[in-house]
Amino acid sequence: MKDPRTNMNDVSKLHMQFKKDFSNLSSLSDLAELQIKYLGRKGVINDLLQSINLPAGEAGKLKSEEKKEFYKKVNDLKTSIKHLIKGKKNELVNTSVGHKYFDITLPGKNFPKGSLHLVTYAIEEISRIFEKIGFIRMSYPEVEWEYFSFDSLNMPKNHPARDDFETFFLDFPENPKYGKMVLTPHTSSGQIREMQRLGKPPIRMINIAKCYRPNWDTTHTPMFHQFEGMVVDKNINITHLKGTIDYFAKQFFGDHREIRLRPFHFQFTEPSFEVDITCGVCNGSGVILGTNEVRTPESNNDSGRARMTNKFKCRVCKSGWLELGGSGMIHPNVLKVGNIDPEIYSGWAFVFGVERVLLMKENLNIDNLRIIYDNDIRFLEQF
Repeated sequence: MKDPRTNMNDVSKLHMQFKKDFSNLSSLSDLAELQIKYLGRKGVINDLLQSINLPAGEAGKLKSEEKKEFYKKVNDLKTSIKHLIKGKKNELVNTSVGHKYFDITLPGKNFPKGSLHLVTYAIEEISRIFEKIGFIRMSYPEVEWEYFSFDSLNMPKNHPARDDFETFFLDFPENPKYGKMVLTPHTSSGQIREMQRLGKPPIRMINIAKCYRPNWDTTHTPMFHQFEGMVVDKNINITHLKGTIDYFAKQFFGDHREIRLRPFHFQFTEPSFEVDITCGVCNGSGVILGTNEVRTPESNNDSGRARMTNKFKCRVCKSGWLELGGSGMIHPNVLKVGNIDPEIYSGWAFVFGVERVLLMKENLNIDNLRIIYDNDIRFLEQF
């Protein structure tokens, strides 16, 4: 039987052996094997600690004082090995060429989840609603010619909409046929392009695109989105227009919301109508109820305070109804430009602002359209 006193010398021998093995390290995998060899559950350090406990009754068993000294030397060696391995690991990670150390036992990082913009959600929902009744989704240029934006839509040269206070004109050479280049002020330019693309009815289009006008207030932004619905076929009349808009309103806003058509004038439709819907902010009442805390005349202390209900005019609609957009039967002159015979075919069109209909979405209670584009993360994170 081996004399247990030789264990004292084994600690020194083990330290020397570790230094020899340690000096030959060249990779992280070698370092991991060395760590298991010396510090593992079945490593040499644990074997050395267990060797002190010989079977009871055998001669030469270490005394209590010698055991303490032995344990101290082994633990000091264990601490030294841990320190050297940690330092070598950092060195190999920093000096490895083309290799980045990765600990596969680390938990994955939780990254914040993004979402689509509120306007994108609205466009997707609008597209799905019209897809169910056979409309084809189209999108036409954001940079357009005067001809498609105005001339082809029966709008003369002196029309107010063609003023630079209403339209963004681009600094670009004028085309002899199509005129000046503009940032498209409305999606109605897509009507002519769609007629010319298809060449012959039936036509059932929903055109969704960005539009630009120099307006900026509670219900307008310089850049906004419109969606244009157009149907051209034989025997198309106003009842089809009214039914389609009513279908959209019920699908998008809810069964209890109401729409109305008001006679109006647009150059490219005859007859023409503006479409209104009951306001979703004030529920069609035109006023918003609020409460103020006031002091009663009978008392000057806090117990004399009372809450009074006040009525405030709705800042969005101001009357209970909000205009969604324009509509009407397509003017015969517009059909002719689109190479469609107005004696055989008729059609209707409407155009709504995406942000405007979003403003009226049930339970959103957005009373300022500009907040949609303010990029306030506190607002955007709600959707």
